[in-house]
Amino acid sequence: MTVLVRDIRPGVRADAEGFCAARRRALPHLLATPESVVHDLTRQRPGAHHRLLVAEVDGEITGTAETGLSPDSTEPGHGYLHVYVRPDRTGRGAGSLLLRTAEEHLATVGATKAFAWVLDRPEHRAFAARHGYTPSRSGHFLRLDLTDGTLPPLPPLPPGVTLRTGTDYTGDPRPLFALDAEVTSDEPGDITAELTDYPAWLTETWHHPLLDHALTTVVLADGVPAAFSAAHTDGAGRYGSAMTGTARAHRGRGLARLAKTDSLRRARAAGCTEAITGNDAGNAPMLAINKAFGYTICATEVRHVRTLG
Repeated sequence: MTVLVRDIRPGVRADAEGFCAARRRALPHLLATPESVVHDLTRQRPGAHHRLLVAEVDGEITGTAETGLSPDSTEPGHGYLHVYVRPDRTGRGAGSLLLRTAEEHLATVGATKAFAWVLDRPEHRAFAARHGYTPSRSGHFLRLDLTDGTLPPLPPLPPGVTLRTGTDYTGDPRPLFALDAEVTSDEPGDITAELTDYPAWLTETWHHPLLDHALTTVVLADGVPAAFSAAHTDGAGRYGSAMTGTARAHRGRGLARLAKTDSLRRARAAGCTEAITGNDAGNAPMLAINKAFGYTICATEVRHVRTLG
């Protein structure tokens, strides 16, 4: 039984379907569709050197890896690799071969550090340690059942505050790019990011197949976008919070909670049955907001890092 690691082929739908299926078996808390996988592969900036790999045994995809450079990092040489193997296919060498292939790719394109999310389970952390990775910060996946009717009501809007959706900005989304850039630069994490490339943001974020403009809520303060909650949906009843945040000048007013309340309520009305989100373990304000909605932690990952020689 030989393990083969190769790139997925964007023109072969079975590859994208197999990538989604294998990763969902390993980590069911990430939203993906075959269309989003192909988009992620083909619409990245050339400088990102983005690759999607699969491990294959006798024609069956048993594991996946996503790797490349972080194009929005404020420090050069930061790479990422995320390896997942189906839990019923571990122990056969697929994970090690995926990891080695991804590391070789990163070294070739000039990465000096490799950052990897690892499930917070003894066997996964031991695998990372054996390959020279050191644990850093952690993050949680949280889940909310949208069928139980426990969402809070939409609170009264403060004076000067109005609600819009992403569809109101299809003609000119630049104001949302500016807000996203400000929020992203303040997001806690090992890699500090700055969004400066508007055309890339349009391609990679605004036109992403998972982004649901109709369920994305934008909060305006005196006519200017002040907070937002971006929504991803997979067409199968699952809703994911892609980003929720508030401009610095408007923080502490409950606008992020307002945006997410509106987005979640409209998602439930649209037929979504399950909501998924992810939070850095150090992001206490957002964790508190999600706890108030009824989200519960369903998995934890630990960011690991290794210096590439």
